[in-house]
Amino acid sequence: MPRVSHLFFRAAILFLIVGIGIGISMSISGNHNVMGAHAHMNLLGWVTSAIFGGYYALNPGKAEGWVPLTHFAVYTVGVLLMVVSLYFLLAGNPAMEPLVAAGSIITFVGVLIFAVVVFGPSHDRAGIGRFRAPAE
Repeated sequence: MPRVSHLFFRAAILFLIVGIGIGISMSISGNHNVMGAHAHMNLLGWVTSAIFGGYYALNPGKAEGWVPLTHFAVYTVGVLLMVVSLYFLLAGNPAMEPLVAAGSIITFVGVLIFAVVVFGPSHDRAGIGRFRAPAE
């Protein structure tokens, strides 16, 4: 399995652990103010990261080179920044709003990088893109 797949799966399971922890905390306290952070942690952190990891595992030619690793770094930092700051925003700290916005934008850039991977060419073992001429 490609390295970037392992990285995404490891990040996904850590996001899931934290997301479940937030859910349990809300359940025990009866305070559900941070439900948005819980939902974002589980969907963008756990589910989407696992899907990215699965995509790269199924398409190893797309998992080579610096672009997939950049995708992992940008997306993961974005989700972390967005969810942590959203948690504090929803817990009553309005000063976190600019950080939520920044994290959202960084996460979106990570998704755009993934779009480049999906729509771009596969790579050979040397990491050099192979463009094919259209069939006539």
